[in-house]
Amino acid sequence: MINLVQNELLKLISKKKLLVITLIMAALISLFTYAQFKETERTMERFQTSDWRESLELQINDTKSRLNNSTFHSDEWRQQLEIRIQQQQYYLDHNINPREPGAPTFVRLFLESAVHLLLPLLIMIIAADLVSSEYSLGTVKLLLTRPVERWKVLLSKYITLILTVSLIIFIFGFLSYSFSGLVFGFRGWEAPVLMGFQSEGTILNIADVKLVQQWQYLLMAFGLAWFVTLVVGTLSFMLSVLLKSTAAGMGIMLACLISGTILSSMVASWESAKYFFMVNLNLVGYLSGSSPPIEGMSLLFSLTVLSVWGIVALIVAFTTFTRKDVF
Repeated sequence: MINLVQNELLKLISKKKLLVITLIMAALISLFTYAQFKETERTMERFQTSDWRESLELQINDTKSRLNNSTFHSDEWRQQLEIRIQQQQYYLDHNINPREPGAPTFVRLFLESAVHLLLPLLIMIIAADLVSSEYSLGTVKLLLTRPVERWKVLLSKYITLILTVSLIIFIFGFLSYSFSGLVFGFRGWEAPVLMGFQSEGTILNIADVKLVQQWQYLLMAFGLAWFVTLVVGTLSFMLSVLLKSTAAGMGIMLACLISGTILSSMVASWESAKYFFMVNLNLVGYLSGSSPPIEGMSLLFSLTVLSVWGIVALIVAFTTFTRKDVF
């Protein structure tokens, strides 16, 4: 098995897709670091203060003003703003800066934005190609004529996928910390972070709120990001087994991921949509206290839904690959 995995890793490296993904991440992280720097400058110029307490008070007043003067936005939008105001007020009352300057804070905020679309898209590029490329290159017959059982061949590819997911998450964290640290400084690992906020309509439930250090929060957030990325990778891996065309598999997953982003902001009244995997990808949002797309969803619920989708995808992939006729 070790030799099979080594062989798959060598094939993956020879395709240079990992290098391309690393370059994409480096470019995007540089872009978002610059955007965050300009946003910080704009906020200081707008509120004419560098004190985080005064700035947060002004942001709360500004959000309240937007709520009072706006009559055309949806109830979901108003609900999100009301929850955000209560969260910011809670941070203010407990004298905790929600955006402590430093690279770890940038990594936390960037990860919260990237977990439900950017990271799944990156792993999809690799997973959708793992098996289907053997068909398009004509190497599948050579692969299956070796004295190795089919399930072992597929398992070696799946282990390669797991290792790749872990490597991509590590590179994402390393580049985010390194690039943003050059701009914002490398301090902030022990900054306090509040987690456990829950929303019930427009009411913020603070019964389970806990104070943790930022490095603890990041550890949990990266664990959840790893799980989300692995589930999306597993679904792409299944499509790679079912379809001989890499482009078709990538197209289907791309459509699902983009539709998930759109559905998450539109499905508040469609309760059964909460069983779609793409509506459950923002697991890190449960840590930060973001409102779930559909009322009643929780971290445990989303973990269960994603686990079921991942297990079913694995069963379908292994069953199909071991019984499929290859001509």
